[in-house]
Amino acid sequence: MTGSTSDQRTTGPKLGFFTRLLEDASAAQRYRFALEQIEAAERVGFHSAWIAQHHFSAAEGGLPSPLVFLSHAAARTSRIRLGTAIITLPMENAVRVAEDAAVTDILSDGRLEIGLGSGGNPKSFPAFGTAFEDRREVFADNLDTLRTLLSGQELPTEHLLYPGPDSAPGDGTAAATGLADRLWQATFSSRGAGAAGAAGDGLMLSRTQPRPEENTGASLDEVQLPVIDTYLSQLPAGTTPRILASRTAVVADAEDLPRLREITEPALRAEADRLVGYDTSGLSLDELLIATDTYLGTPEQVIDRLSGDRVLDRVTDVSFQVHSVPATNETALRSIELLATEVAPALGLSVDAERVV
Repeated sequence: MTGSTSDQRTTGPKLGFFTRLLEDASAAQRYRFALEQIEAAERVGFHSAWIAQHHFSAAEGGLPSPLVFLSHAAARTSRIRLGTAIITLPMENAVRVAEDAAVTDILSDGRLEIGLGSGGNPKSFPAFGTAFEDRREVFADNLDTLRTLLSGQELPTEHLLYPGPDSAPGDGTAAATGLADRLWQATFSSRGAGAAGAAGDGLMLSRTQPRPEENTGASLDEVQLPVIDTYLSQLPAGTTPRILASRTAVVADAEDLPRLREITEPALRAEADRLVGYDTSGLSLDELLIATDTYLGTPEQVIDRLSGDRVLDRVTDVSFQVHSVPATNETALRSIELLATEVAPALGLSVDAERVV
């Protein structure tokens, strides 16, 4: 049915969707599923959709070329913002990223958001001629080049970006304007958050992250709140904060939960230690879900757990993903619907008031 959400709260964090394209399927099917999920997210009022970039390994993620994919997604949608979470910038040519981003932004009528990071998988770097140990320095250099071009400034070689930020939209398409103000940096650390803040970029927080050795029982918000504080302390005066928190949430109907719990346990145990940084072998499934910050349950159960996440009171956006639950496309689509219609209103998350449900 069609309905208005004018009575929904619209001042809380904006509701977003994220996918690593990890279904047990071919690349073509994964891309089709992701497009279906993004279209569904737009229909029920999500403000943004984010996709990850991974190279070489289908088991880690199904998409090496996010801007190519988002150009296609732009043609299938009209309102939802489309973002990268993230482009691994040290493995890229910064000039080509700027050019591809500018074209994608025009094709999407100015809906592109550019999330960037330095990367965490050493195996992929050699193929791109970059040493993993040098990733932070290369990231900084490439980010400087990208920012220069997107800001409409010349490179030292006297080259300007085309299409650039001064492109006129007289032909009916949106100009690639403001992309320099739509950069985001992903980080685990306060140091990285400070750098993002000082640059005026958005801050991207992970769905979970390793706990400090001296406090392995720390909650995720306990770890991430100081990161947010540092980011905000470094923002230039007058700059509007942009903070995106990613969270793993699979919202399901009660009758589907036993099956989802059964398939989730082995998948989660396989990567739990890497996610949180300590031995989780002695934990029960429910304890493992808590330790890995995985919200799996009915709408009421997910609402109850998320209501204690203090980070959600401090961010401007929150993006939900199903990973590390090995969810099917159908499970992801149902979760998207329940997040928008039941979870978001209960938590005060902002949905698009023009949505159709």
